[in-house]
Amino acid sequence: METLRLYLHRLLSFHVALAATISHYLPSPFSKIGRFSIFTPIFEWILSVYFKFSCNLIQCAVDLDDQTTMHFLAPAHRKFNKPNLLMIHGYGGNSKWQFVYQVASLAESFNVYIPDLLFFGKSYTNRTNRTEAFQAECVAAGLRRLGVERCSVYAISYGGFVCYRMAEMHPELVEKAVIVSSGVGCTKSQKGEQLKSVGIDVVDLLLPREPAGMRRLVELSVYKSNPLRWAPDFVLEEFIDTMCNTNRKEKQELVEHLLANSEECKIRPLSQEILLVWGDKDKIFPLSFAYQLQRNLGPKSSLEILRDTGHAANFDAPDSLNDLIKGFILE
Repeated sequence: METLRLYLHRLLSFHVALAATISHYLPSPFSKIGRFSIFTPIFEWILSVYFKFSCNLIQCAVDLDDQTTMHFLAPAHRKFNKPNLLMIHGYGGNSKWQFVYQVASLAESFNVYIPDLLFFGKSYTNRTNRTEAFQAECVAAGLRRLGVERCSVYAISYGGFVCYRMAEMHPELVEKAVIVSSGVGCTKSQKGEQLKSVGIDVVDLLLPREPAGMRRLVELSVYKSNPLRWAPDFVLEEFIDTMCNTNRKEKQELVEHLLANSEECKIRPLSQEILLVWGDKDKIFPLSFAYQLQRNLGPKSSLEILRDTGHAANFDAPDSLNDLIKGFILE
């Protein structure tokens, strides 16, 4: 599996290097032409092919009602001798981008379901509810439409907020949960102090408008290596258009709800077993948040710390993270 991860890393590096080479030889007025996407759609297509043929995952849309549609990556052929695993992404991507280094390995052991959360990827609602509880309800409803009655959940960062609410509201659906690098349960004052230490407005951090902002987000999230180090500005502008500018207003409202929500600190123990996983170099949600969340969740929770790993453990330590997920859920 390490060989496959290295292959994907090299493929992404080639993609970025190609863009850099092309940008070097293009005349300077090219960047001022009306912007249109080239490289992001190509890599999206590559990921779709990879998920289909290497991970047995296909894309599907689930209409929950006439207001809300959820988009999932789901098994092309579900195997009933495998348990179900729901994977919930955070900000900075969608169902395809955030788990690219993990899915193939996890799909060997689980029937994997990966939704786009509302306003990410192809999931959307006309309703005005911006709570993580509403996100959780929509994910749960989508799973049931796909025939999933029981599953474990692996969620990272913002996805952890959704995961906690889903486990709380639907104990009959959620068997176990793995929450990675998530600020679930932090108080309003803690949020304020952490934002000061980061030194940038959280909306500007999570929804950058310029290439410099995207580089800043990756530098804070990834500890071991920066995959965008050599990316030319116009490639990052494409990514920002696709991942940040689409439904920007709604995504900003999701962040503002989290920052303003005083109820978020009221975390109660859950009926399920919970595994918390944290990088010891996390600059977004420091390790103290992990210890606090473990105390709030009570005796059915445990904590694993990944050494030399930042906030984006899915990029810094995907194999170690997968081993923890499998060991916890399959035991």
